[in-house]
Amino acid sequence: MSEAPESPAPSRRTLLCGAAAVLAAGGTVAVTGCSSSSSDSGSAAKTPVDVGPASAVPVGGGTVYREKKIVVTQPTEGRYKAFSAKCTHAGCIVDQVKNQKIQCPCHSSLFGITDGAVLDGPAPTPLPEYTVEVEGGNLKVTPR
Repeated sequence: MSEAPESPAPSRRTLLCGAAAVLAAGGTVAVTGCSSSSSDSGSAAKTPVDVGPASAVPVGGGTVYREKKIVVTQPTEGRYKAFSAKCTHAGCIVDQVKNQKIQCPCHSSLFGITDGAVLDGPAPTPLPEYTVEVEGGNLKVTPR
């Protein structure tokens, strides 16, 4: 069997010229592709995520599902709220819900458990809210 000849690797100059052409044609496409606001939480698919039993979320508090980047709170009995666990300041994952506040460990931003509102900065905006439902005793969270 004969193998196809290898193509020579593009030169650095060719790559830089190509990148310049892409930026000149529509730099926002290149910048957007590198944005940290990409849907790493699965929001593009908008499929429900089973985070576990509703009983794991205390009344007046909440539970952080770090691996899923979701925080679920229960402000009053039987009323669940879900938010992105990614802080809107620097993108750190919030680490706990204490004293009815969602807390970020990186720069001490605090968010409300009922609406994800910023209670103390430097976070500039509330945590994005997700839809949450209880099915068969488990919490199903869907990014909006």
